Amino acid sequence: MFKLFGNKRLFVLLIGIVLFIALMGITLGQRNSLTWPEKFARDSIGFVQGIFYRPASAIAGFFEDIGNMRSIYEENERLKIAVAKLTRDQIQTHNYVETNARLQNELKFTQTQKAKNNYDYRVAQVNSVSNDSKTLVIDIGEKDGAKVGQEVSSLEGFVGVISRTGNFTSTVTLLTTLDPKNPNSYAIAATVLGKENQSFGMIESYDPGTNRFQMTRIEEKDPIAKGDQIITSGAGGKFRKNLMIGTVEKIQVGEFGKTRTAIIKPAASFVDWKELLILYTPEVPE
Repeated sequence: MFKLFGNKRLFVLLIGIVLFIALMGITLGQRNSLTWPEKFARDSIGFVQGIFYRPASAIAGFFEDIGNMRSIYEENERLKIAVAKLTRDQIQTHNYVETNARLQNELKFTQTQKAKNNYDYRVAQVNSVSNDSKTLVIDIGEKDGAKVGQEVSSLEGFVGVISRTGNFTSTVTLLTTLDPKNPNSYAIAATVLGKENQSFGMIESYDPGTNRFQMTRIEEKDPIAKGDQIITSGAGGKFRKNLMIGTVEKIQVGEFGKTRTAIIKPAASFVDWKELLILYTPEVPE
């Protein structure tokens, strides 16, 4: 026994084993608190981790934000394109609805007129309008059967006459050019709708200041009245009958006091041209 304590190496080894066993016991035992070396080690590790974690987290968040911004930008671009397409589709749909309604009205109009008069109609598109708004160009020419002198109408009423033709286009001179002082201007023989055998007059001029026609040479006994609808009579053979011209707005004494003059509000607006109707006389088979 004294020899064992006399050997320093064995004594130190024995003490080390005892301490190691004691430390193992303390470590493996159930404890509710940490020792100060453990606390120091843990706090040191946490501090170092915090130093490196915060910048790394900030950098990661920065790149994540850039990615999110790019996604938002791409999404905004897609939404802008979708809105633009939606707007375009709404406009196209609106135009389709308007065109469909207009063509349906034209079909109804032509069928009614064909039942009343032996006319053929062809729909023409307006290509251009002259600067003085006295003539316009349509997309139907000689290749389609257009001829000088053919009447042209809108859905509302008589608007003019073809004055010049090309192979694929024609020029229409509007009724707003009527002028008794112009040798190339032809007066229109007119009558009252429903009073064709009792009423007669000549539409010779148009007043651009009031946008009204003047129907002259009306006899005193003529039953024409305010509100009557004026149509072509077909007299003289220059213009076919039953083309709508306008409505009587007022009646006044004529130039020499022996006849009367009617102020006619045109049925056609002579603005905002869309489709027009060219009147054809059907060919009689031989």
